[in-house]
Amino acid sequence: MYRKNTKGWLKHLDFLIWDLLLLELAFFIVYAYRIGVFFPFSPLYQRMAIAIVPAHLITVFFGNSYRDMIRRDRYAEFKKVCVHSFVVIALLIFWMFLSQNSYYYSRLLVVSMLPVSVVLVYIERLLWKRVIRKRLRESKKERQILVITTKEGSEAILQALQQDFYRTYGVSGVVLYDGADATGQSILDVPVVAEMASVFDYIRAHVVDEILLDLEGYEAVAEQLLNQLVDAGLTVHVTLPQFSQSIRNKQIHSVGNVTMVTSSMNLVPQWKLAVKRIIDIVGALVGLLFTGIACIIFAPIIKHQSPGPLFFAQERVGRNGRTFKIYKFRTMYPDAEERKKELMAQNKMQGLMFKMDNDPRIFPIGHFLRKASIDELPQFLNVLKGDMSLVGTRPPTMDEYKQYDMHHLKRLAAKPGLTGMWQASGRSDITDFEEVVRLDAYYIENWKLSLDFKLILKTIRVVFSAKGAE
Repeated sequence: MYRKNTKGWLKHLDFLIWDLLLLELAFFIVYAYRIGVFFPFSPLYQRMAIAIVPAHLITVFFGNSYRDMIRRDRYAEFKKVCVHSFVVIALLIFWMFLSQNSYYYSRLLVVSMLPVSVVLVYIERLLWKRVIRKRLRESKKERQILVITTKEGSEAILQALQQDFYRTYGVSGVVLYDGADATGQSILDVPVVAEMASVFDYIRAHVVDEILLDLEGYEAVAEQLLNQLVDAGLTVHVTLPQFSQSIRNKQIHSVGNVTMVTSSMNLVPQWKLAVKRIIDIVGALVGLLFTGIACIIFAPIIKHQSPGPLFFAQERVGRNGRTFKIYKFRTMYPDAEERKKELMAQNKMQGLMFKMDNDPRIFPIGHFLRKASIDELPQFLNVLKGDMSLVGTRPPTMDEYKQYDMHHLKRLAAKPGLTGMWQASGRSDITDFEEVVRLDAYYIENWKLSLDFKLILKTIRVVFSAKGAE
């Protein structure tokens, strides 16, 4: 899934809200100083506090207050803040005269707002820009882009990416379509990481979130690559000369001075993913309360039946190849992983996952914990940390991931989840791995918040009915 870029003034919605809050605070401070009471306001000044809102919005929309916001130095920012505050105060004075109540307002109070608002808004912008710059640096670790280009166009496209000040991605490497002997070299400090013949092997072995195709003159190759990469669950950006009307789920945007078309399994607005994350955090906090209760009840039984750790931690593969440790209540004897090789012949899953009836590695209470899905409760910690989501795809083990074909990678285009299409459809009743891939792909391609709620409710019904549980 790809987060759609926020456009226009929405890009700086945070500054719009912060500035408004500080303008109101400046008004409160001046009112308290001049009138002698911080709160409540007289009805007359209540209307003025409300009038600050449209005055601020008009100034933002017609004054280009936030253009090049992050790039501006401190002096340029101070000038912008002075102009912004002056226009807001001027609009308030104009409103006072239009309301025909100007005689009752303290003009000195309104004018005194100017220096106070300038100081408050200026400090707020400097501090918030520091926060944003830090977020931009950190977010580059969250989105890794691999560039596939030509020798001739490599420097131009890499310069455009590096000059994009608002970028929220890191360029992990470059592949030259016509540079078979360039692996190991660098272009503008970006390493050439693979040849075209081995690009899919590189993608499987490394964290790659997005691909940028800049193959001017090789349009047919670019379109074929795009379809293969999107089918593997990757987000693909194509420079405009290679644009094809057949590109699915597309969005046009610019990086520096380069116009691109982005294609992905699903293009999702940022606010929806933000809401999903908030739901994850709230759900995880509630879930951890139940995890604590389960610890009190089952920890002594687990320790009695199988001495060893209470929790089982295992390396799993998450979004686009990132690895993390998943946590569960331990339901198997300590030598379970070693004994798995002996039991592979009894695997009832058709594909890369392992399931068997009457697994001898599970100790008695473990069967109950699995049947009731209580063993999954510690994964709420993974959800809280951000490794997982409440709803997503099942995270594969390292052994499973190493056997993946390219089309299996589409399962990793979203965060793994505590539940998902596979679990809600019957868990162990589904034994064909390709069917699991199909269900996960459907979830990613059709994701919406309402689908998450439906799957959570369906999972609760499945758990209480013990359908497909082992």
